[in-house]
Amino acid sequence: MARTKEFDPDAALQSALELFWRRGYEATSMSDLVDHLGIGRASLYATFGSKHELYLKALERYDRAGLPPIVRELSQPGPALPAVRALVRRYATEAADGQLRLNGCLVTNTASELAPHDAAAARRVERNWDHLETVLHSALVRAQAQGELPAGRDPLALARMLLVLLQGLRVVGKASADPARVRDAAEQALALLD
Repeated sequence: MARTKEFDPDAALQSALELFWRRGYEATSMSDLVDHLGIGRASLYATFGSKHELYLKALERYDRAGLPPIVRELSQPGPALPAVRALVRRYATEAADGQLRLNGCLVTNTASELAPHDAAAARRVERNWDHLETVLHSALVRAQAQGELPAGRDPLALARMLLVLLQGLRVVGKASADPARVRDAAEQALALLD
């Protein structure tokens, strides 16, 4: 008869996500995970595989939780440009505020820590960025069709600029204690949408 798990894998994955998000991949050891999750090493390996596999599962969970609200925000009926502006301003506010600022974004953290030498992590980062770029592009195309964005603007190029800005806000916000730096950058970028 098989033993039943004595822990909730979903809660353990969420807890691992939070630890990786706070500390990063390299700074989090398997011993740290065992201690933080309160799960035996053998159970951790049996449920999630290696530390790398657990990290990728945590990153996937983070991505699944973060993108749907953005899709909803940018897909609402009515004017599209106010939703784009609100998203950029929210990123700037989060990048300048408290623990969110210090943790940054797990996708952005992964891009700088793992993606340069880890193909699986790089693919997940690219997938996240492709999705975000597509959602921004769709919103900007809609804004242009509704007359909110001048006809001469390139919605795809603007979506890419905003994607890079959003990621940059997370990086600069994490390292800088000056909230004006990220807020000013966001406002200057938004001026390009006029």
